[in-house]
Amino acid sequence: MIKLYKKYEEIINYLIVGVLTTIVSIVTYLLFANTFLAEKSDLDIQIANVLSWICAVTFAYITNRIFVFKSHVKGKKQIKEACNFVLARIFSLIVDMLLMYVLYSLMHIDDTIAKLVVQVVVIILNYILSKIIVFKKSPN
Repeated sequence: MIKLYKKYEEIINYLIVGVLTTIVSIVTYLLFANTFLAEKSDLDIQIANVLSWICAVTFAYITNRIFVFKSHVKGKKQIKEACNFVLARIFSLIVDMLLMYVLYSLMHIDDTIAKLVVQVVVIILNYILSKIIVFKKSPN
């Protein structure tokens, strides 16, 4: 079992962090959508979505850096890493918002169900972007 974990450690850790990030995203989304944005207009849904995204990205950067990709860069390299992480997440936010618009506003799917579906797509996209752009390993 330990050999299997070691072989797939990065993916397993990413899935764990991804689930935790998804929980942060959904909980904060529901908190925002059902409190001061409780009217659930199209605009309220998007505002709640963006606010939950900010919370989730902050959590995701810290946990991915430490537990998944085990990055040890410092100084300017860390700033570049963080900027690349945020830029990659902005791209996935655009995908997230577009899918939420299609599922909620156009297809009239319940916003919570739509958010769950969108999160699956976003988790996969974020892993790919993190692996090939943000936390790519240098040759040496």
